[in-house]
This record gives sequence, C-alpha cells and structure tokens, in this order.
Amino acid sequence: MSRGWPSAAGRNEIVAALAVMCQGADEEIGLAEAALLLAALDRPRVGLVRYRDHLAEIAAGVATGRAEDLEQRRRLVNRTLFDQLGYAGDRATYDDLQNANLMRVIDRRRGLPVALSILYLHAVRAQGWEAEALRFPGHVVVRLGMAATRMVVDPFAGGQRLEPQDLRRLAKAVGGAAAEVTPAHVEAMTNREILVRLQNNIKVRRLQSGDREGALAALESMLRLLPGAWPLWREAADLHMRIGNLQAATLALRQVLDLADGPEARFEAAQALQALKSKLN
Repeated sequence: MSRGWPSAAGRNEIVAALAVMCQGADEEIGLAEAALLLAALDRPRVGLVRYRDHLAEIAAGVATGRAEDLEQRRRLVNRTLFDQLGYAGDRATYDDLQNANLMRVIDRRRGLPVALSILYLHAVRAQGWEAEALRFPGHVVVRLGMAATRMVVDPFAGGQRLEPQDLRRLAKAVGGAAAEVTPAHVEAMTNREILVRLQNNIKVRRLQSGDREGALAALESMLRLLPGAWPLWREAADLHMRIGNLQAATLALRQVLDLADGPEARFEAAQALQALKSKLN
C-alpha cells in the first residue's frame, strides 16, 4: 500500500483499502490506520504520509522509556501523548466534527474520548502491551493490563487513572444521577466496535446539523465495518427514505429481513418494504 493517496483516485483507493482491512480478523485490524482511512474518506485529496509518520512518532516516543509495571506504562504514554505532543480532550468545542476525524485530531491535538482512546491504544499496543477500550456509555475509556493487574485510564482527561469511584462519577455525569456502572460498561470493545463508535459521533453530529447525506455517508462507513449489524441497515433505510433514495432504502430493508434476529424487527421491516413497493409501482 502506498503511504499517501493519488489526488484523482484517492477515494477509490481508500475504500478499497478499508474493504481489504475489514475482511480480516478483528485483531488484525490496525486500529489507528483504520481510523486514518475513515478520516480520509472526508479528505481524500490529503495525503496520509505525515499522519502515518506521526503515529510512528507516538510509538517511538513511548518506546524510549522503561516500563516495569502498569503505572510506569501509563506515565510513559502520558508523557508522550500529553506532555510532549500536547494532546488534550476538546472541552471547549466538544461537538465540533473535527474531534472525530483522526486526521484533524492529529492536526489540532484535540479530540473526543473515542478518538484520543484510539491514539492511546495505538501508543500502548505498538509496544506489544495489553490494552482495550471499554464499552462505557458516552465516554470511551481504556483499560491497561499486565499479568493479573488492570488499570483504567481516561485519555480525554490526560490519561488520568480512574478508580471505581471515578467510574461511578463518570457514569452519573454521562447518564444522570440514577446511573450506575454495570458489568456491560466495563466489557472490552472489538476494534470494529471502536471504529463504529467513532463514526457514530460523526453521523449524530451531521444529523443534528441537518446534513442527511453526510450522516448517510458516515453510516455507510459503519456498515463497511459491521455489515451484519441489522440495526444499522434499518437506520440506513430510514435515511435513504428521507433523502428520497427509495431503491437504496428497499435494498437496506431487505438486508434487515435477512439479518434481523427477532420477529418484531423482521415484521416491521416487511411492512416498511411493502409501503415502499407501493410508492415505486
């Protein structure tokens, strides 16, 4: 694969590279590289060379120190990402679309929790160390592992170590006063799930701004990662219908019929499909 993209055929090459990457096993997906490819879908004429070089710089920076326990690993990553390179969570313009595009996150050194977590995971995994992103609602955090020990850190907060009481406060800050940490919140996400969560931030923000075509583009990138996720196909059908792409909506609904895991979802999709057929006839 070339280190940058030709200006004319860039988007096609990006889509092809993503398709190849998504065909492999989840653990074989290069998380930061995949996030760069997704970012490049919105910026196909911008070369990726300097962004890939920056990822290599992050990995090399962490590799310069000794890390005999998890706390030392955390400090090494924090020193490289936050102290030396100046990354930080964007609290001032949190909903800015740039915060979910890894190319712009690297340019600005600012991002959402999920984007900064991708860079944190890259820094850790490049050393061969154990790390995973957790399914914490509304705010991705990272869990480091070493032998039988574990530590949760918040890349959005400069790699701060999170104790159980901190996670409980975070759950309430995101979900309201009644929210509590559940076992599901601390389950590890797959690489595909992390990338889908990144793209979902773009989709939501575009919908909020009324950009349905842009939201659909983000949703289509999510489906490249999780083609068997029928709720995404149902959402795609709704967006296609709103835009007036009735043929595409029909194809999406047929995917729901094939993939849905419950009779209610299939029945609802069948009804919507029948209504669409009446419009197309």
